[in-house]
This record gives sequence, structure tokens and C-alpha cells, in this order.
Amino acid sequence: MQLTALRPFFNPGNSSMKPVVLRPRIKQTASLIFLHGLGDTGHGWAGILNTIRPDHLKVICPTAPVIPISLNMGFRMPAWFDIESLDNLEMETDIEGVKKSATTVFDIIETEIRTGIPSNKIIIGGFSQGAALALYCALHYEKPLAACIALSTFFPETRLPDPKLLHNKDIPFFQAHGEMDNILPLHYGENTSKKLKSFLKQHEFKTYNMQHEASDKELEDVKSFIEKVVGH
Repeated sequence: MQLTALRPFFNPGNSSMKPVVLRPRIKQTASLIFLHGLGDTGHGWAGILNTIRPDHLKVICPTAPVIPISLNMGFRMPAWFDIESLDNLEMETDIEGVKKSATTVFDIIETEIRTGIPSNKIIIGGFSQGAALALYCALHYEKPLAACIALSTFFPETRLPDPKLLHNKDIPFFQAHGEMDNILPLHYGENTSKKLKSFLKQHEFKTYNMQHEASDKELEDVKSFIEKVVGH
């Protein structure tokens, strides 16, 4: 299934969309917040995640605000932060945009906690740009989370923060990347993996025979990871 990072899937006239929420099929005991890639919406991943989630898991797929994207000559599309170029993402990330979107994610986490789900039963994940935000949120959210899933992405900060200032360094991280990724080449994933492995205790990095997309094999591994973290 192709989940290209640059293809618009949205109505430009609708700049504010509510998160897509997949209610648990039985009593809820855990939550997954999953962040889409550039130009997508919460609907883009909800259907996929619905096929692999355990019955007790609530899935929340928010849609990013519609903003001008420098890479696309200012064309407005859903994005968690601006992107100027795909050539040097690690050095040119719109970190202020990342921080702003992180507050939205933190609000969703806090809402789940208020409904009775402990923070350590909440997984945060994403694809491409959304996964970069997920990594940032997992490492900057001060309460313990369950895990982080980062698919086809890059480390969002221009330089590695002091690990002493980061949080959730003990939780499981699942990172994956396409070996033939034509938008974010594999070296982005490898560089990110190297950075994360330098201070995370439970970091797993897998590559797959695919481009900038999600393969059935990858999704099977994501399903197994979720079940390992929060149960079947």
C-alpha cells in the first residue's frame, strides 16, 4: 500500500479536522496516538491500524493543521511542521513547528489520562513527518509512556539533545524504514537509529524491501510490537 509523503489527501477548504478515533471493541486498557505524514489526514492511517490493533486498544489519528509548505512552493496542506527541502532534513527541521505540534499531541495524551488510561499504557507513533514528531514527543513528554513507533522517518532535532534532559529513555522504541525509500533515503533511518541507540535501552530498527510506504511485513511487525507492549 502506497502512503506517499507528498501526495495531498485532503480538502483544502477544510483546514480543521477532528481526529479519527477507533473505539476499542472491548473494555479499553490502552491507547495509540498515530501521526500521519505530510499531506495526509488522520483517515489515511486509521483504516490500516484498524486491521492490526488489539480489541482493547483505542486508536487516535489526529490531522495536522493546514499550513504553507516551503518545499511545495508555499502550497498549503496538512503538516505538523514546515519542510524547506528533502536534501538535508536533519539540519533544516522547523523545530519551532515541531514544538508547536507537540503541544497538540501532549494535550491528546493528557485527555486520555483524564479518561482513566495511565500514561504508561499510551503508545505514540507515526509515519514520515508524523514519526519525526512522535519521536520528539516521546523524548520530551515528562510522564512515562508505553512505547514509540517511528516508521520511515528522521530525527527531528538539528543536533542530539543532552540525553540527561530527555524522557522515556527506558521504553521500547520500534523504528522501521524502506530500503528503497525514494523520498527519505535509507541513510536518514540509519542515522536516526544510530542516534537513538546511543542512549535508548530498548531500540529496535528494521528495514524492509519497500519505498516510502508501509508493507504487509512491516505492519505485521508493528502489530506484534503493539501486542508485546500492551497485550493482545
